[in-house]
Amino acid sequence: MSKTIIKEVKTGHGAFSVRDNEQDGLVVVLLHGWPETSYCWEAMLDYLPKNHRLIRPDLRGLGNSDRSLARPAYLKNEMATDIWRILDKLEVNQVVLVGHDWGGAIVQEMAISQPKRVQAMVLMNILLINNLKGNLKAREAHLQHDNQPNWYHLFYQQENLPERLIEGNEEVWLRYFLRMSKQRLFPEEAIEEYLRAFKIPDTPTTSAYYYRTLPKDKKRWATYEGHKFTMPSLYVYGKRDSVIIPSFLEHIDDCFEQIAVKEFDAGHFVHEELPEEVAHALNDFLAEIEG
Repeated sequence: MSKTIIKEVKTGHGAFSVRDNEQDGLVVVLLHGWPETSYCWEAMLDYLPKNHRLIRPDLRGLGNSDRSLARPAYLKNEMATDIWRILDKLEVNQVVLVGHDWGGAIVQEMAISQPKRVQAMVLMNILLINNLKGNLKAREAHLQHDNQPNWYHLFYQQENLPERLIEGNEEVWLRYFLRMSKQRLFPEEAIEEYLRAFKIPDTPTTSAYYYRTLPKDKKRWATYEGHKFTMPSLYVYGKRDSVIIPSFLEHIDDCFEQIAVKEFDAGHFVHEELPEEVAHALNDFLAEIEG
């Protein structure tokens, strides 16, 4: 794998840290979720093609990127605009988009806003923003368990309380969420990197904005019902996830013109638990795209 360069990209709407191997081949943009950074793809790099250009930004409010305290900047369509601005600065047009968790929601917003620039899309353990029926089914399933898997959504939506409780207790907070199944341990070096970034001032607030903007996101996503993604797509799913449950994938065929689903015996952070296996699934998909 060619050497990765970490650069700062200024868009006029903030400064963003971006990992880029600057290859000349197929451009693959990989977006992390919460509470990760662009480091989350590191374990996959040895298994990915050496001739692909891999662009890995830190999302707004996380990693080493801008920590704007303007709440609307964390609406997922606004965060999609962040990434398009970064790609414009890098003079990149056609891309394959890969997104895990909130990165997957942002990828979908990107594909809706500028579909002609998206050659293909890969989503990992995230709801489908155009799947109102499936999302309602999942909500009903969670409510049968008193919505316990989503308790932290409600916690983060409280004003000021998460900041007061998390600041100074970042390690306890992150290690709780990064626990894997009993068979696998989350990579310690990754935890240390996320902990470093989470201790940057204002991160408890900016990370909370991902969830405090969710009610407005959901209202917009309800208007996407009936939209079909036209680009070839792959959904990678860790079946041990307690939040993104199988109900979210009901009616998935109504949401895409072309969609394949690859299931793994893993939890929510499927790409970090099984980096080699997930990389091979991504490689097979990209090989089909390239013909």
